[in-house]
Amino acid sequence: GIRRHGARVIVEGEDFDAAKCAARIWARSQSLAFIEDGAEVDISEGAGTVAHELLSEGTAFDAILVPLGNGALLAGMARYVKSVSPGTEMIGVCSAGAPVMHDCWKRGVADDEAAAAHAMSIADGIAVRVPVAAAVLDLQGIVDDVVLVEDAELLAAMRSIRAHAGILVEPSGAAGLAAIAADPSRFAGRQVATVLTGANLTRDQVRRWLA
Repeated sequence: GIRRHGARVIVEGEDFDAAKCAARIWARSQSLAFIEDGAEVDISEGAGTVAHELLSEGTAFDAILVPLGNGALLAGMARYVKSVSPGTEMIGVCSAGAPVMHDCWKRGVADDEAAAAHAMSIADGIAVRVPVAAAVLDLQGIVDDVVLVEDAELLAAMRSIRAHAGILVEPSGAAGLAAIAADPSRFAGRQVATVLTGANLTRDQVRRWLA
């Protein structure tokens, strides 16, 4: 898509964090700025507009679940929600196969020992191996909980969204619904929202996961 607008695309690295590392090195070699999701305040503030739009309809939500990758979306949404509706529970959702951000949030710190060698998840959008320390700190005090979901739960949520809403989403985009479905007693009878965050699927993935 972005190639059509004249962008040069360099494909590097075996996963999300490897690609990010390569991009950081390339940017440094070219004396360019490296923009990192989760570490840039402006990105987080922009993500907060999603929460503004969600709450502008007037619904009083008891809980809002947000996929948690590098943290910008959750941080931005949580900061806005807590400023206008402090009683709303803000919950991040990570993949059980890539629990680095979950574990760091629980401990309240991200250090060199927190990085994982591998992320074993189909949800590449939230398959974080190397936590963004600034994001982990940013989430403290504005996020009430971070939960984990299995790949099978993500697939079930993707299929449910397609069947009932006619929307095609990638695994990470279905993380919020997967968490709700995995713990029905926690959310029963409550006003709950989640964000469907992406639809980056190949034709082969659609055939394998949604056929």
